[in-house]
Amino acid sequence: MTTQRHGTWGPAAATAAGLAFGAAVLTTLAMQRQRQDWLRRHAAEREVESLRARLADYQRLQLRLLGKALEDPDLAAVLSTVEVDSPTQRRQYLYANALYSNALFGYRTGVANLEELHGHLRVLVRNTIFREYWEATRHHRASLKGDSEEGRIGQMVDALIRDLDEADSDQWWVVGELPPE
Repeated sequence: MTTQRHGTWGPAAATAAGLAFGAAVLTTLAMQRQRQDWLRRHAAEREVESLRARLADYQRLQLRLLGKALEDPDLAAVLSTVEVDSPTQRRQYLYANALYSNALFGYRTGVANLEELHGHLRVLVRNTIFREYWEATRHHRASLKGDSEEGRIGQMVDALIRDLDEADSDQWWVVGELPPE
């Protein structure tokens, strides 16, 4: 039998060395997999943050355009395609749209969860002018896919209005079922 002293390995030592090498390879592969998983998660998080930043920029632009339209009836006529009885009603509808869009934006960016959005919209649909706006813009929402995020939220508003109209209670703050996520 040859010993390690002469520079050669015995069968047990060779097996141990092979096992140690195999364990080192497996450890290295596991560490590489963990690093790749971390990089994927980090890239996904950066993408979400980038999307939120783009949404915030878009929302700011929308609010600037809306502000100009609310100040100038001639611009309001360009921004709004809804038939209205007066410039005042057009401004009210534009403002109702801004309130709805802001609530939707809060949900999309994670500032509000679905339950909070539902509660906020429940308050909005109690307002007569908002309801008139919602009815006047029904044809705008007709092209939304029912399973899209905005389509589902529009259906939630419709359900809230229906539930409030059918409620036997004056306790409006408990009316309406929260839809599933």
